[in-house]
Amino acid sequence: MDEIVHHLERHSYSLLFVCVFARQVCLPVPAILFLIAAGALAGNGYLSISLIIFVSAVACVLADSIWYEEGRLHGDDVIHFIQRFSAMSDANFINIERRSARYGAKVLLISKLFIGLDAIAPPLAGMSGISPLRFLPFDMGGAAVWAATYAGLGYVFHSQLDKGLDFAERLGVVLAAAVAVFFAVLIGRRLVQWYGLIQELRLARITPLELKQKLDRGDKVFIVDVEGCVLHHPTATVSIPGAVRIDGRRLVQYRDVDVPPEWRAHDVVLYCSCPAEFTSARVARLLLQKGVKHVRPLAGGLQAWIALGFPVVPIDDKFRLGNP
Repeated sequence: MDEIVHHLERHSYSLLFVCVFARQVCLPVPAILFLIAAGALAGNGYLSISLIIFVSAVACVLADSIWYEEGRLHGDDVIHFIQRFSAMSDANFINIERRSARYGAKVLLISKLFIGLDAIAPPLAGMSGISPLRFLPFDMGGAAVWAATYAGLGYVFHSQLDKGLDFAERLGVVLAAAVAVFFAVLIGRRLVQWYGLIQELRLARITPLELKQKLDRGDKVFIVDVEGCVLHHPTATVSIPGAVRIDGRRLVQYRDVDVPPEWRAHDVVLYCSCPAEFTSARVARLLLQKGVKHVRPLAGGLQAWIALGFPVVPIDDKFRLGNP
């Protein structure tokens, strides 16, 4: 506790801002301990309790705005990402989603006081279509309630906190180390899996010329236009003739959609509207899980196809996986 107080005395509000922001982007930082310690310093006259709450609330809102935007752009993918790193059961997670949907932006006022709800509320707000002008004041209010709760504890009990927080600090270090190791193992394992998948797909690439030759010969080839690339390009308004579209930002919606049976016996070529093929890799993984064995990314994507002067057609929403 003495070390936290020492750092706060030296760096005060800037350190508090960094710790709270880091905590809200899911880094293993004991921001609550820093809030309590800051409240204790305010009780002793070293800091301002109102400024502590304001700085912490701003840090919260900035971090939450990132999750809000991710939820708005990537929807269920973000929720499932959070769920993979959560200890909650599927039933509890579904219950939280339902309650959040029921109360809308109001849930942001109390979300940070409840484990699980604090992580899922900002991206759910983005998914549900809550406007930024409505999200920001409710989230700021909830952040202020959260900061005031813990800073207030330190402020009120500043003279009795030293012994209890010394123990909490030591325990927090152990827990933070355990969480860091857990995350490192999970992330490392997933990176290895992704690296292996991307390497396999690179070996299986098909060039635009090879694809054109197959189509000219009348070979059975199924082409998938992957939307939702991180880098968009004006060519995204057109597609290769006969391509079926998949929204790479909302892969979860395709989990229960079966692929056409003939896809499992022929080449399926994926392409993005940008040269980077990470979105194609995610769709390839989905198709492999559905039993499609011959998945081949188009080298260079749609831009490489267009650069060779090969034909394109305007995008038609009728040709989308899962449409009747």
